[in-house]
Amino acid sequence: MALLALVAILFCLGTSTNAQLSTSYYSYTCPNLSSTVQSVVQSAISQDARVGATLVRLFYHDCFVNGCDGSILLDDTSTFTGEKTAGPNKDSLTTKVFQVVDDIKTAVENACSGVMSCADIVALAAMDSVSILGGPSWDVKLGRRDSTTASFSGANSNIPSPSSSLQNLISSFNSQGLSANEMVALSGAHTIGQARCTTFRSRIYSDTNIYGSFASQLQSNCPSTSGSGDDNLSPLDVQTPTSFDNNYYKNLQKFEGLLHSDQELYNNGSTDSLVATYSNDASTFSSDFAAAMIKLGGINPLTGSRGEIRKNCRVVN
Repeated sequence: MALLALVAILFCLGTSTNAQLSTSYYSYTCPNLSSTVQSVVQSAISQDARVGATLVRLFYHDCFVNGCDGSILLDDTSTFTGEKTAGPNKDSLTTKVFQVVDDIKTAVENACSGVMSCADIVALAAMDSVSILGGPSWDVKLGRRDSTTASFSGANSNIPSPSSSLQNLISSFNSQGLSANEMVALSGAHTIGQARCTTFRSRIYSDTNIYGSFASQLQSNCPSTSGSGDDNLSPLDVQTPTSFDNNYYKNLQKFEGLLHSDQELYNNGSTDSLVATYSNDASTFSSDFAAAMIKLGGINPLTGSRGEIRKNCRVVN
C-alpha cells in the first residue's frame, strides 16, 4: 500500500509539472467521453453540414494563436477583448459553432463534471467532423488545459489571409513548427465548407490563374462592388462541398481554387508536385492530413498545473 501511495504521489507530481498529451488521458476519469462528443457533433452536422467545416476551422484558428488552449472561445467583456471579433474570426466562425461547443460542454459535464477542458473539446470535435464527413479519423492526443486569456492581436497577425502568397503561407506555418508539406496537407480541409464573397472577390475579378467559366459562375453570386453581396457564400470545393475527399486538389489542378491562397499551392511553385500527389492518391492525402492534424494539436498546449478547466467555455472561471 505504501508503494502504491508513493507511485500515486510521483504520478501527480509528474502530471503537474511535465504533463504530456495522451490518447488515453481521460480513460479513467471519463471513459465515455469520445462517444459523448461525437454524438453532439453528429447531431449538429446532420442539421447543417457546414458546422463540420467550421469546427475544423475553429481548431486551426485556436492553435495558431498562443497554442491549442481554447482561447478562441472566450467572449469579450467590458474589460477584455478576446479573439472572436478579430478579422479572421468574426465572420468565418459562426455563432452556431460556438453553440455546438457549448452543447458538447454541457453533455460532457453531465457525463463527468469538471474533467474535460474546452481546448480538448475543440480538438476532438475537429477530428469527429472530418470523420463524419467521410475523411480519416485519428487518435486525438488529449490533456490540454484552458487558457485564462486570449490575444486579439495574435488572431489578426498569426492566421494567414485568403490573399496570402505561397511564401506567406509557408512562413506562417513554419512559425508554428509546421512544414510546407504539412501546410499543403492541412489546406486540404478546404475540401469542405464555404467562404464569403469578400474573401474571394479579388480572385475572381483580378487573378489570371483561374479557369474562365469557373470565375464567371462565381461572379454571378459575388458582385464586383464592395458592399454588394459581401456575405454571399460559395463552396470551397465546388465538386463535393460536404464530403471530405481529395477533390480540393483536383480543383487546384484545373485552376478552380476558390481563394487566392488556395491556388497558390498549385501555381508553378514548390508545392505543385505535392498537390498532384494528393490529387492522384486519396489515401496518401488522408494519412498525411491526419498526421498533420495531430502535430497541429500539439502546438504549445497548457498542461499540468498551467491554465484551468473552464466550467463555461466562454468565460474564465
